[in-house]
Amino acid sequence: MAATATLADRPADTPPRPEKPARRKRAMRHRLRQDWPLIVLTVPVLAQIAVFFYGPSVYNVIAFMDYSPYQPLWENRIVGFTHFQILFQDPYFVDALLNTLLFALAALLFVFPISIGLALLMHSVVSTRLRSLFQTIVFLPHFFSWVLVVSIFTQMLGEGGMLSRWLVGMGGERLEIMRDPDTFLFLAWLQWTWKDAGWGMIIFLAALASINPSLYEAAAVDGANRWRRLWHITLPGIRPVIVLLLILQLGGVLSVGFEQYQLQREAVGWGASEVLDTFVYYRTILSSNGEALGTAAGLFKGVIGLCLILTANHIAHRLGDQGIYQKS
Repeated sequence: MAATATLADRPADTPPRPEKPARRKRAMRHRLRQDWPLIVLTVPVLAQIAVFFYGPSVYNVIAFMDYSPYQPLWENRIVGFTHFQILFQDPYFVDALLNTLLFALAALLFVFPISIGLALLMHSVVSTRLRSLFQTIVFLPHFFSWVLVVSIFTQMLGEGGMLSRWLVGMGGERLEIMRDPDTFLFLAWLQWTWKDAGWGMIIFLAALASINPSLYEAAAVDGANRWRRLWHITLPGIRPVIVLLLILQLGGVLSVGFEQYQLQREAVGWGASEVLDTFVYYRTILSSNGEALGTAAGLFKGVIGLCLILTANHIAHRLGDQGIYQKS
């Protein structure tokens, strides 16, 4: 009775007593004993990240050194931001940066929405067999290498490809799309869409499957048509996934790839296909003593990507979404 009276006499706004440290330790030990197989499974992944990601990140200091691979790292002379000044004054770097931003913006505006549209289309298909067939057809190109993708497009749209032979047989002219630098952006968009739109579709389909079907039934009973159900139920239901993928794409906005542009560089010219990854390859890796300049370019990409991720995640928090992480 005394304990009950004490609890009743305590004000309602009094915060609860903090949990005792001993109790927290016992709960943590119990959870470790229960979840130790899952922890063991994460050890190879953590080892791979430590060896191939965090370990090499230490060598980013090369960007601030007059680096020579023939002497120990600590004996190289510190030159500050000299390599960054050389990088920003290089006209080839400026062209590569502008091309990278152009390709990234095109992928963000015209490939990302296609994945959402394909997922919404698949979600509306009633037949399970037709849905499985469509998923396989659209998702399969994601596993193709860029060598195979470029080869297929060359066989289809090249000067000697199937469509060019058909046009010549009809009295027309051969296609020049595979060798025209003015249309390379459109060609790259076709390749991105065919290869990667299915991957995003699978992710959005998983998000659509988590929406409670009773919401659609209740909306239909209230008289909402298909478009109103799409606007008020479907899109809000997958909005967290859209925001998450959008933030991740913004973080990799300066990493548009290497193989796709390298394979078509000779056909369309470096001016149309030069991106930051190919710039680093040709201007630093293939040149003598270019390690420091290449490290500076890579560090520049990483810093810009980190700033974009943090900014986009902060905006997502302000709009009420969780983003890629949430403050505790």
